[in-house]
Amino acid sequence: MATSSHLNWLIIRNNNAFLLKKRDVNKPFSTEPNNLASVSSYRYSGIVHKKTLGVVPAADKKGFTAVLKKGKYAQRPAKNTVRVDFKAGPRRSLKKLKNLLIGAKYRKDLTQAALRRASAVLRSQKPLPTKGKKAELSKGKKPE
Repeated sequence: MATSSHLNWLIIRNNNAFLLKKRDVNKPFSTEPNNLASVSSYRYSGIVHKKTLGVVPAADKKGFTAVLKKGKYAQRPAKNTVRVDFKAGPRRSLKKLKNLLIGAKYRKDLTQAALRRASAVLRSQKPLPTKGKKAELSKGKKPE
C-alpha cells in the first residue's frame, strides 16, 4: 500500500539517518541525496517525494550532473533515477538546466534552488586566482 508524501514526512521529520541537529540552530540540516538546500524540510526532502531533483558535480570535475527521480518508477529503484550531464560552459549549462525543468514542468518550486546549487558547483570548480607580481613585491621579495 502506497502512502502519501505528507504522511511519510510526518513520520520521518524528527528522526532519520540524514538529520544533522546542532545546538542553537532552529532548523536542522539534512545530508540526504537530492536535497537541494541541505535543510530538513518537506519541500526539499529527497526521500518522501516521488519526483526529486539533485545537482551534483560531474564525475570528471567539469560541469555538473542533474539527478532526476521519475515518479512513474517509484517502486523500482534501479529505474527511477535519470542523470543528465551539463558540460557546455557555465551560462549555457544553467540555461539548459532551466529549460529542462521548466519545459518538462518538473517541480517548478525547485527550479530556483537547482539553479543556485548548480551555480555554486560551477563556482567551486573555477581555479583560484594566482598571485601576481604585485603580491610578491608587497611581501618584500626583490624583483628579478
